[in-house]
Order: sequence, then structure tokens, then C-alpha cells
Amino acid sequence: MKFISWNVNGFRACLTKGFGDFFSQADADIFCIQETKMQPDQADFAPEGYHVYFNSAIKKGYSGTAVFTKKEPLSVAYGLNGEHNDEGRVITCEYEDFYFVCCYVPNAQPELKRIGYRMEFEDAMRAYLSELDSKKPVVYCGDLNVAHNEIDLKNPKSNAGNAGFSDEERGKFTELLAAGFADTFRRLYPDTVGAYSWWSYRFKAREKNAGWRIDYFVVSERLMEKVQDSRILSDIFGSDHCPVELTVEL
Repeated sequence: MKFISWNVNGFRACLTKGFGDFFSQADADIFCIQETKMQPDQADFAPEGYHVYFNSAIKKGYSGTAVFTKKEPLSVAYGLNGEHNDEGRVITCEYEDFYFVCCYVPNAQPELKRIGYRMEFEDAMRAYLSELDSKKPVVYCGDLNVAHNEIDLKNPKSNAGNAGFSDEERGKFTELLAAGFADTFRRLYPDTVGAYSWWSYRFKAREKNAGWRIDYFVVSERLMEKVQDSRILSDIFGSDHCPVELTVEL
């Protein structure tokens, strides 16, 4: 199976920048997006052969997620057991052999103004994923808003303590992995440098590849042996993030 995840930083805007062409070419079994910044009826995109699920924030033009899946899920859930759903950040699709969880993790914001909520969300997400994992293997993906280690961003020293690279956020990702999950890209490519999925729009960051790896495919440890590849599609434009791709023998 092929999975793709992409923070589109505004779905309506991304649709004008070649999203449809890439979607068709990718031909993913499941394609999910984050930061849709819209309500479900605000975008004209209904790809043939896909079931579509949106989770939009109560606040207009903010956050939001969506999943496009060829196979109809057994069930679809929003939020974390019904909680943490005001911002439309989580969609879970249940299939016969696994759970698929698309997530847009809250940004801690400048000066870590929202770190308290971020930590609360991380703890709730880890508990939720562990609960799912006790039933079936999990594929968890999206913009997780953290560069886990120094290798995962261009300028670790100058960004130490900043949102996305604070000790608190990095520590929560470590806790998630310790709970029985694997960062697929880093597991397959432990020493690869310069592999980033987000670049600031400022200072020609993408041109210089001064980026961060904050978009992930994380899987239950027991699924790792079935992972065929985990890729960062840095040649795809249309957002300040690029898509990430996972292929798994499922």
C-alpha cells in the first residue's frame, strides 16, 4: 500500500498550485492532508474512486485535516476519543488489518506560548495510539511539528529551545517511540542529512535547503518489518511543506 501525507498550508491555495496533478500521479491508496484551513464545502475536489473525510476547525480558516482513501474504512473517528477536536486535528480510519491516523499536531508557538496545551495533546495522543495499537497495528502520520534530533533540521544550535525543537517537544516524541512506535524514515535512513519536509518562506530557505523534518510516518513497531520505503518528496511544490510517502506491505 502507498500512503501520502502533506501539510498543504491552505487546501484552496494548494489546489491552484498543481495539487490535483500530483494527487493523480501519486495514485496513493490513502492520501491525507493537514492545515486545510477550510470547511468541507469550500473546495471543489472530489477525486473519482476515493472516499473523502474532512475534519475542520470550529475557527474558520484555521487548522483542519482530510483523508482521501480508495478503500472505505470500517469506521472513521474524529479527535482523540471525542476530545481535542475543536481544531480539526485528527482523523482515524479503521481498516481490517490496521488503523490509519492523520494528525496536525498543535504548534507550540513563539516563546512556547502554547507549550502547555501541546504537552497535554501529546500525552493524549500517545495514550490514544497505544490504545489503538493494543487492538491492531497503527500507521500514524502528518505534520507532527517537531524536529526530533539535531540531524532533523539545518540549524539546530540557533533553534535550540524554539517551537518545534524544544526539549519538551523532542522529549514527547522520544516517549512516543519508547511506547512501541517507529519513525520510519529515520529507521531506514539513520544517517541521512539534509532531508527536510518544511522550509520557511523567508530568507530563500527552500532554495538553500535550510529546512526542518517535521512531517512523519510513524508505525507500530511490529509493522516496521513490512515497511518497504519511507520517502520525503522534496521536489513537489505547492506549500511550505513537501509531501512524505510510505509504502508498506499490507
